[in-house]
Amino acid sequence: MIKVVVLLLLVTTQIFAASKNCDIENKTYKEICQKALKNGVSSAFANEFFLKNFKTKKAEETSIVYTPKKNKKVEVKNAKKIKSKVSKHRSELGRHLDEYQEVYDHAEKKYGVNREVVAVILMHESKLGKFKPATNLLAVFNNTGTKKSAKKKSISDAGKERMINLMRYCYKKGIPAGECNYPCSQAGNVGIPQFLPENFCYIDGYQAKVGDLNKMEDAIVSTSNFLNKRASFTKLIDWDKMPNIAEIEKEWKQFSSTHKNSSFVYEKSEKSNQSYTCFRCETAEVGYLKEYVKKLMGYNNSSDYALMILTLAQNAHKEISK
Repeated sequence: MIKVVVLLLLVTTQIFAASKNCDIENKTYKEICQKALKNGVSSAFANEFFLKNFKTKKAEETSIVYTPKKNKKVEVKNAKKIKSKVSKHRSELGRHLDEYQEVYDHAEKKYGVNREVVAVILMHESKLGKFKPATNLLAVFNNTGTKKSAKKKSISDAGKERMINLMRYCYKKGIPAGECNYPCSQAGNVGIPQFLPENFCYIDGYQAKVGDLNKMEDAIVSTSNFLNKRASFTKLIDWDKMPNIAEIEKEWKQFSSTHKNSSFVYEKSEKSNQSYTCFRCETAEVGYLKEYVKKLMGYNNSSDYALMILTLAQNAHKEISK
């Protein structure tokens, strides 16, 4: 009897020891696996994640494309194109808001984020889901599935962290390791609202325990949840308090083109303590607008982006009101 107990203890100890290990030969994968364990992912899940997902040699897994460095001129040019496209789809935006009125009613009540803002973001990010992803997350965040080619290239720190975030999300949500992969853009953005894995914690389901970013209802509530939790967007915009945002936007563009180190909302950086030439910071006239520009910068850290979204959302609100 004693021998049996001892044997059971030895077997249990071995299993417990194995549960803390990453049984992966590839050094880079092992590093990611070990970090995932420190983030609460079980070794069984982590090992299965790598063993099941990195056996293939698909063409798209041979390279990795990350978001390029921001270029101010390119950003401005793209913003103009986006605004033009969204403006042309105003009637489509109206139909969308009508079709998903019940979902937007729910989201506004739960999160305090205006439907027009969410709808314009979804239109901008993926043309309300019409954008079709060209690759998948594991292809973007990883440059190889074989030990041989791993010697030639390395996975960036951003890719590693995003892979860990992806694993942690799937593990917590009970999504099988072999299914922990999603269609995405070449920059690794997923679904209708184009979330990165570090933002998967904000995914919410409209009538489901696990939200699906490729499902419009879940995209609406997830975007609202993101803005509420991440950007402190908790109170609906009172559009009657807003100035003509399109006019302010034009003013700002002229101001930023003639003032170096200009900022729409800050006189001094909250992180680096750098000083800025602040746009109309001496007046209270645009204070209410600045408040919501700051909030939207929690979604995309660009005042140009925030102003564009708010301009289009204001236009959409006027159309809805009619």
